[in-house]
Parts: sequence; C-alpha cells; structure tokens
Amino acid sequence: MFDTLSDRLAATFKNLRGKGRLSEADIDATAREIRIALLEADVALPVVRAFIANVKERARGAEVSQALNPAQQVVKIVNEELVSILGGETRRLRFAKTAPTVIMLAGLQGAGKTTLAGKLGLWLKGQGHSPLLVACDLQRPNAVNQLSVVADRAGVAVYAPEPGNGVGDPVQVAKDSIEYARSKQYDVVVVDTAGRLGIDQELMQQAADIRDAVSPDEILFVVDAMIGQDAVNTAEAFRDGVGFDGVVLSKLDGDARGGAALSIAHVTGKQIMFASNGEKLDEFDAFHPDRMASRILDMGDLLTLIEQAEKTFSQEEAAKMASKLASSKGKDFTLDDFLAQMEQVRKMGSISKLLGMLPGMGQIKDQINNIDERDVDRTAAIIKSMTPKERAEPTIINGSRRARIAKGSGVEVSAVKNLVERFFEARKMMSKMAQGGGMPGMPGMPGMGGGPGRQKKQVKQAKGKRKSGNPMKRKAEEQAAAARREQAAQGGAFGLPAQDDKNFELPDEFKKFMG
Repeated sequence: MFDTLSDRLAATFKNLRGKGRLSEADIDATAREIRIALLEADVALPVVRAFIANVKERARGAEVSQALNPAQQVVKIVNEELVSILGGETRRLRFAKTAPTVIMLAGLQGAGKTTLAGKLGLWLKGQGHSPLLVACDLQRPNAVNQLSVVADRAGVAVYAPEPGNGVGDPVQVAKDSIEYARSKQYDVVVVDTAGRLGIDQELMQQAADIRDAVSPDEILFVVDAMIGQDAVNTAEAFRDGVGFDGVVLSKLDGDARGGAALSIAHVTGKQIMFASNGEKLDEFDAFHPDRMASRILDMGDLLTLIEQAEKTFSQEEAAKMASKLASSKGKDFTLDDFLAQMEQVRKMGSISKLLGMLPGMGQIKDQINNIDERDVDRTAAIIKSMTPKERAEPTIINGSRRARIAKGSGVEVSAVKNLVERFFEARKMMSKMAQGGGMPGMPGMPGMGGGPGRQKKQVKQAKGKRKSGNPMKRKAEEQAAAARREQAAQGGAFGLPAQDDKNFELPDEFKKFMG
C-alpha cells in the first residue's frame, strides 16, 4: 500500500547523501518533496501541514546542523514524525476487571467488520482468551450466516439466536449475549454490528442503542484503508455520533495509496490498534506505529518477522536442526529435514511479504512481487516423489532415479538435478554457519574467501621474490641489499645516514614548533 510513498521518500533522501551540511535551500527542497509525496499518498492536508512544519523546524535545529551526517539525521526526524502521526506508542486492548470484556465493532457496510470479527476472535484465542462472537447485524442478507462460517473457521464460539435478514432486534441480542457469555464462561464478547452504505441517522441510533445496552469496554471503528480521505470523514462522523476508542484498518494489503492510515489517528485523536493485511484469518495483528514507519522508509520490520518466526518454529525443533547441521559436516541434515524447514517457513505466510520485512528490500520490490509462491509447492512435490532412502542419501540419485522422480512430480529432469545441487550447496553453507564458519565469500571469515589460508598464500608470495638468473647480476643485487641493510642499521632518527644527522636542519617554517 505504501510503495509509492516509500519510493518518493527514498528518492528525496538520496539527494541528501554526500552533503556535509544542509543549507536552507536543501531543507526547503526536501520539505517540498516530502509534501508532494504525502499529498500524492492521499494524506489529509492538515496532517501534511503539521508534519512538514515539524520536520522543517527540527531540520533547522542543532540536531542536524551539528551532526556528522545531516542526511541521516533528516531521515531520523522523518521517521520519528511518521511514528508520531501514526499514533506514537502501540495501543493495547483494555480488558475489564470482571469478565466478560465487551468489544463492539462499528463502521460502514463493506468495511469488512464481519470478517474482521473472526480475525479478532482468532487473535484473542491465540492470546489465551475464550472469545464469543455475537451476530448483531440482522439487516444485511446472510450476515448472520457469514459470521457463523467465519467463527467456525477461526475455531471460536458464536452467539446468533436470530436468523437475521431483517428479522430480530439487534439491541436485545447484544444485551442477552452478555448473560450468555457469563453462563458459558467466555471472557471476551465481540459484538458485530450492522453497517450502512453511508452515514445516516438510523445507523448512528442503532449503534448508540447497542452501546448503551452492553456498555462496551472498547468500541473499535473498522475502516477500509482503501477508501482514502472519505475514511477520515467517516471516522469523524462516528466519533461525534457514537464515539469510539480505537481504529482497526482493514484491507491494508490493497493497492490504494494509504493516506487514510497516515491521517486517521492524527485527525480523530484515536489510535490505530489493529491492522488486517490479507484475506486469511491469521493475517491480522496489533498495529505498531514504529514498525509501520520503518516499513514506509524501507528500513524493514524485523521485530514482526521475528515474532512470526517464534510462533512458527519451536525452540526444540530449531535446536535439533542446528545439531544436525553442526555434526559430521551437516551430513545428518537430510532432504526430509529440508522439506520440514521449508514447510515451516511457508506457514509464516507469503514469501514476498516475509522478504518485504527485510531492510532495503524496497529497492528490489519488483523482483519480490514476481516471486512465484508455487515454487515451494513444486520443490515439495519433487522431494515427496523420492523414496525414503533417496531423501536420506541424495548422492545415490542417478540419471534413472532423476527421470522417475521427475515423472512422479510432474517436472523436468533438470528441475530434479537443480534441486539436489542446491540442497548440497545450502547444506554446506548452513553447516559452516552452524559451526561458526561464517558466510561464504566474506573476507576475513575463517574458512571462507579472504580467510587465514588466503593470508598465508599472500605472505608466501611476498616472501618468494624473484631473483635474477644471471649469477653475476644476482651477486650484485645481494651486495646492494646488504649495503642498504647496513646503512639502515646505522641510520639516524630521520632515516638518513648517521653521519648526515648532525648537519640536518629543519626548514625555517618548522622551527617555530620546536620551542
């Protein structure tokens, strides 16, 4: 979503590189480019004005003028101001002292409230809670059925006593759900309310009545991140009509310009608490302003990447794989282990999204976007077409075995050959890393390019200076070298012959430094 904004900001900062100091003209030009980038990203005009004013004021201050690298200081300022307009610190859910905690979802029709209720339920379940989804959208056709399906996929309970499709009282359903949750010992109630195609009095009144009936601990306004500036107007209308405590951004993986995300927290004064960035139920997480700012500036999001890895990989399994790679030059690491690792990485999500969390990946985003996710499936099919012995000992895979494996997995024979060769290379590299050998080709790393072996070779070449093949000439060279060594041994403090040191005088311009 923020690709265009990221590209414009990267181009702006590139113009600052190499400058020893920033002039007033440099600051004005940079601020102008950032302003254009934000306006093109559909950020609200009041937000742009406040952002640019803060950046210019800080860029003219001592933190930049006295810095060794002014360009890096400007990037730091922009990053901090982005974090500020995105809400500052991460806002966590407030849970009631006495269960159940009631969370009410509000927003326009089509914002994705019902699907998001399932995502929130799954996220709460992963946090150790027992959520109950409540179907209070009784107007939209099949809304109740949709919530039931989403709840079933998420593995959470649903309370839907009314069929919907215009039948039932949503206020009464919301009120009854609290007693139902207490009796069944659900500690969080997520109330899915009805939406409309636009702001109208009926929508506001119904939402206000549900709010009054259940006294929610949190009212979350769900907004479609792709609708641009209208998201800010809608949020302000809901804030004034019903009130809400936090914002949830849906469809953050879309191709819109993302201005709503950068505007809504600043304009409404309510922080973004969650973000949905995909179709799957698990593509949903707490919103971290500092991490989002880092992504926009192409600094990566390693913390989120680490958190996803910790959810997927068990420490016990990781230790087991490390021991296999460290022992007997990694020969205990088989294709079965390789397949298991690959499948665990796949569970973390899209390969493109994972790579996008690494710093500097914005420079090759076209290549990342063109990654074929099905390559992982093809690799898995090739490995699963092998016999257990072939997976354990890939060296036995000859031409006839390759042909059989290729036929079984529906690929070319060359694909099987390439996979086995890549496996051996990867195993060798990972084994050296597990043994502390460093990365291949890195100068000065043990056992790698530029390591001790290379240094010894260079020393040997330096010692082995070529000598003349003519005996008379070689003798003359040896005598000249001996004379130079003797002269150096008797030399004075300035490297001159000793007898010349006493007559040596400094030039006049140096005498003033000698006291």
